[in-house]
Amino acid sequence: MIRFRFELRALDEVEPWGDPPSLHWFGLTDGWYWIEGGGHELLRRTRCDDPRPYVDYQVVRLWEDVNLLTPSVLEPVPDDLVAFVASDEDQWKVNWLSYVGVREEGDDPNAPDHPVVAAVLWHAERSLDLGYLLNPPYLRFWRTIRGDQDEVTVDWRHEDDGRIGFTAGPAVRFSVPTAEYRDAVQTLDRQLITAMRERVEELERRGGLPGVDLDLAGLRKEQQNRAGWLRHHLDRTPDTDWAAIRQGVATLLGGSRSGR
Repeated sequence: MIRFRFELRALDEVEPWGDPPSLHWFGLTDGWYWIEGGGHELLRRTRCDDPRPYVDYQVVRLWEDVNLLTPSVLEPVPDDLVAFVASDEDQWKVNWLSYVGVREEGDDPNAPDHPVVAAVLWHAERSLDLGYLLNPPYLRFWRTIRGDQDEVTVDWRHEDDGRIGFTAGPAVRFSVPTAEYRDAVQTLDRQLITAMRERVEELERRGGLPGVDLDLAGLRKEQQNRAGWLRHHLDRTPDTDWAAIRQGVATLLGGSRSGR
C-alpha cells in the first residue's frame, strides 16, 4: 500500500506573504504532508514537538512534483537497466566526474543528448524533488514488469545530521503494485483539488481575508486550471532513447570512455 497524505492548515492560520500581505493559490495550500508505505510514514520527522511531525510546507509542492515525476515512474525499466536505476549515484559518480574531466575537444559531455548525460538524467527523473527542505531525503520510484508482477519500487535514503531526522531511518525500500501507485497519485490529486475548491469557495463566501490581498477571480481561474494538471501529465509519454541510455550506463558503470 502507498498513499500520499496531507492536511491543510486552518484558513485563518495561513500566513500571508510579502508587503502588502497577499496570498495566492500556492500559498493557500500551506499545511503538512507525508507518504505512507511499506509500514512506514516517510517524511515523519524525529525530534519534532509539533502534534503533526511531518513536512510543514505548501502541499501543492508535493502535488506538483508527484505529477511531474509520474510519467517517468510509469515507464517500465528494461531488465538490463534495473541494476542501474536501483543504484545509488555514489556508485558511479566518480566515473561521471572523471568522464567530464577528460572530455575531448568537440565532445561536450554536458550536452543533454550525450549518452552519459542522458543516462544521468534518466536516473534522476525518478527522484522526487525534496531539495527545498533542510537536509532533504533522497526518494526515488521506478517501475518493473517481470512476468505477471507489475510493480513500482520506492527507495528512501537519508542521513540524520543531528538536526533533521526522519523516523524511516537511513534506508527503506519496498514495492507496491503499479495500479496502487497510480491510484495513490490520483487520490492525492482528487483530494487536494477538492480541498482547494472548498477553500476557494469559502473565500468567495467570506469576500476574502481581512488585511490580505486576494484576487478571488484569479483564485477561481487557477483552481480550474490546476484541476487538469494531472490529466495533462498522464497524457505525456517519455521519449526515451534506449540506445543512448544503455551506452551512457555502460560508461558510468564500467568507467570506459565510449563515444556517441
